[in-house]
Amino acid sequence: MKKIEDSLGRWENTTLKEVLDKSPEKEEAFKTESGIPVKRLYTPLDVEDIDYETDLGFPGQYPYTRGVYPTMYRGRLWTMRNYAGFGTAEDTNKRYRYLLEQGMAGLSMAFDLPTQLGYDSDDPLAKGAVGRVGVAVDSLADMEIIFQDIPLDKVSTSMTINAPATVLLAMYIVVGEKQNVPQEQLTGTTQNDILKDFIARGTYIFPPEPSIKLVLDIIEYCFKYVPKWNTLSITGYHIREAGANAIQELAFTLANAITYIEKAQERGLDVDDFAPRLSYSLGCHRDLFEEVAKYRAARRLFARIVKERFDVKDPGSYLFRTYSGSCGSTLVTQEPINNIIRVTIHALMGILGGHQAIHTASWDEGYALPTEDAARVALRTQQILAYESGLCNTIDPLAGSYYVESLTNEIEKRTSDYLKKIDSMGGMLRAIENGFVFREIQESSVQFQKQVDSGEKVIVGLNRFVVPEEEEFEEHDIFESDPHVEASQKEKLTAVKAKRNEKDVQNALREVQNAIDRDENLMPHIIEAVKCYATIGEICGVMREKWGEFRAPTYI
Repeated sequence: MKKIEDSLGRWENTTLKEVLDKSPEKEEAFKTESGIPVKRLYTPLDVEDIDYETDLGFPGQYPYTRGVYPTMYRGRLWTMRNYAGFGTAEDTNKRYRYLLEQGMAGLSMAFDLPTQLGYDSDDPLAKGAVGRVGVAVDSLADMEIIFQDIPLDKVSTSMTINAPATVLLAMYIVVGEKQNVPQEQLTGTTQNDILKDFIARGTYIFPPEPSIKLVLDIIEYCFKYVPKWNTLSITGYHIREAGANAIQELAFTLANAITYIEKAQERGLDVDDFAPRLSYSLGCHRDLFEEVAKYRAARRLFARIVKERFDVKDPGSYLFRTYSGSCGSTLVTQEPINNIIRVTIHALMGILGGHQAIHTASWDEGYALPTEDAARVALRTQQILAYESGLCNTIDPLAGSYYVESLTNEIEKRTSDYLKKIDSMGGMLRAIENGFVFREIQESSVQFQKQVDSGEKVIVGLNRFVVPEEEEFEEHDIFESDPHVEASQKEKLTAVKAKRNEKDVQNALREVQNAIDRDENLMPHIIEAVKCYATIGEICGVMREKWGEFRAPTYI
């Protein structure tokens, strides 16, 4: 090391100095997106404290820095997903079948806002939002149509649903039964992360405690009856989209994970019974190397947290299995075809970062829901990288990079500092309640926007290399929502209610109500209500009546 240090000094005082005297650098400009200073050059001096076996190890072994599985993509590629769902159940079924025909192996469901908030399409509060940002699902009838001719024993389905996740999972389980696929064989994920909704999205319904109870109901039920299901995807993606930087995204995601594990323990669940079925979702932003280092640091830091805080015995409990996706906020409406390049970089981040599932956005999502052609390009992006680039030939190909390893260490350190601060406040729930998390994200978001507005942070086509006059899109280039979706959905809901046995529905809803009073796991009772074609609004209405609705405090 002394020899390298001496050589570095000579290089800086001769070769480098001659160039800098003529063309000085603006050193303050070289930082990661999270503000970590980036040195001009990284050498073995920057990683001399790394112990290979302790800090890196081997794939599939603690601390999992180099990957959660021993063979990674040499044995099995990541699951390729496109986030999809819009309009009616029929519209979404058509898009799903199209994507599966194009070679996609996993579905990723987007629900409209009324569904996310537990309202039926005929509710006055749903007016104007039905089928707009996802598919409208009012009852089991919709879920049956969505998965018509799609065998649930051959497809993995990820559902981006949180507050009413119990209801949507119940519908999926019943559709499986109707296809003669027992719940034991179902594979997929319910996002089911309500804490990040209190932090970033705002699509909560109930106060924190009953909301967490519903999360744990799914965890407990699936451990017993749906063993292949990922019961909770702890999601930093939306925290990043709300304005957090990479360090905050990872820190708040891990703090949420700690909270869920502690709450499950309080309920009497054994960590090794549920932790192996937890998964995690992080965003793919702009800084390729910082994002890759973030994913590597996440695996190592999570494994260390679980080992030190919780008495785990199952190696599966250590695994930080990750689903990543293109951050929509990185897509630009100016010259939107350039988003294909941005999305390619997102996929590259996920692959080099060792993810288990990757979602690539479509280039036109800055304007509207993706067209079929744009969705196919997004999928083809992953397929080309998987089969034509050589990226999957070896595991963790950036390992040993002086820069990447140094950056991984720095992200782990800064994330740990955040976690210590959160612990000192009494945990994540307290940090959310006192406004700490909100203020941190807000400050980061404002700082980023200032950098964009000033031109310090370059966004091609937005604040530099701007085309004076945008070419107009032809009408067929952009997806347009069917204006008749809402009326059609209301008519279908009316027909479902007319055909069902109303007495059975009321009995099932009353049983859900009684189960809440008895503080039981609600999943079995919700499944029975779903079988009677009780609607999401009716089931969530019972919970609203018992628990009330959460009203966010105002932070100053």
